[in-house]
Amino acid sequence: MGEDRLKAFASVTFDDSFVVRNMKVVEGTKGVFLCMPSRKLPDGTHKDMVHPINQQFREYLEENVLKAYEEELKKNSMGDGKPANTSDYDFNAAADSGKDVQ
Repeated sequence: MGEDRLKAFASVTFDDSFVVRNMKVVEGTKGVFLCMPSRKLPDGTHKDMVHPINQQFREYLEENVLKAYEEELKKNSMGDGKPANTSDYDFNAAADSGKDVQ
């Protein structure tokens, strides 16, 4: 996509009942982190469309999405540490509580 910092998109389905799409895995100065889906407002700022209510769940969500991202990197690696195709990741990792991270 021409964005060096954007590493992946992720969608998470909770208990086969609720889905959050278009979360982004982004490379920062201290490593990768998870960004919530957002929209651009008329004044040029961005507002998250969904977000965790508390820090505990934010950490849980980020930990599990980033774990799935790292697993996909390893699975799709060509032996040189680079993914085979960064635009086609399919995140499927079960979180400890039985929620699916896709």
